[in-house]
Amino acid sequence: MTDETLTDVTVIGGGPVGMFTAFYSAMRNLSVQLVDSLPELGGQVAALYPEKPIHDIAGFVSGTGAELIANLKRQIDSFGDKIGVHTNEEVTGLERLDDGTFILRTAAREIHTRSVIVAIGSGAFSPRPLAIDYDREQLDGRKVFYFVKRLADFKGKTVAVAGGGDAAIDWALELEQIADKVVLIHRRDNFRALESSVTRLKESTVAILTPYKFTTVAGTPDGLHIELAKIKSDEVLDLDVDALLVNYGFTSDNHVLRDWGLPVKRGDLQVNEYLETDVPGIYGVGDAVNYPGKVKLISAGFGEVPRAVNHLAEQLYPDRKQPLHS
Repeated sequence: MTDETLTDVTVIGGGPVGMFTAFYSAMRNLSVQLVDSLPELGGQVAALYPEKPIHDIAGFVSGTGAELIANLKRQIDSFGDKIGVHTNEEVTGLERLDDGTFILRTAAREIHTRSVIVAIGSGAFSPRPLAIDYDREQLDGRKVFYFVKRLADFKGKTVAVAGGGDAAIDWALELEQIADKVVLIHRRDNFRALESSVTRLKESTVAILTPYKFTTVAGTPDGLHIELAKIKSDEVLDLDVDALLVNYGFTSDNHVLRDWGLPVKRGDLQVNEYLETDVPGIYGVGDAVNYPGKVKLISAGFGEVPRAVNHLAEQLYPDRKQPLHS
């Protein structure tokens, strides 16, 4: 299907930053199309961390990923007449026309747009697995987990958490409230997480095992048997748990940016102070972009959105003045 209407801006990516981009564009009275390859809006937050607390958004106190996405959906719905949402549609082509406008292609449609804002985050993602052999087919999703959809599934259980970053510590602290016992396993004595979270961890009932590496993970009738080896030591430790939650981060792939002919360096879209690429009319926000001083947080991505949208609005409609506040 070809959309004969010329849209002011098309947002590629339906995670939190992409959703806010669509909303803020509508706030500037721009016509918007929002396209995402996943079946539902929300990106990684909705797909992987719906019950994880979100800490870095001002005024959003003790809220979960699911609550954040629900709030962003309500914002979009308030401008339903200006925002077209297309989920489960991957952008397979991006072409700049001679008049400076663009054609975006998906399997379902072509979108004719005056500008594009890329908000695809880190692109396609997959969890980093345990660096040992174990029966993934039988254990993954049953006793070994790489993300949490429902905290209640771990109620009353003994849970081991692998990792030393923010996600691992956050999940350990959340699980502490409902699990019978939580053990955090990390291969280093130091943690790569917010200092306040590390302080809370050390003050909690979570058992901390450092520095240990996994040598064996095997299923048992009642759960899992884990063998650990202490780093630079002959010490070996055996653990029996009900479940193991692995938080080693994710590998990502933004190859589609190159496929679209956009300027990419080390996997990130290169942008200027207005979040515009070297291709006039194409912008990037959120984790998909890089520039000096870039911070990859949801809150930082939210802050980039007004810069990008206000600049492109001025380019499209020079007579419009940038708002002083919203």
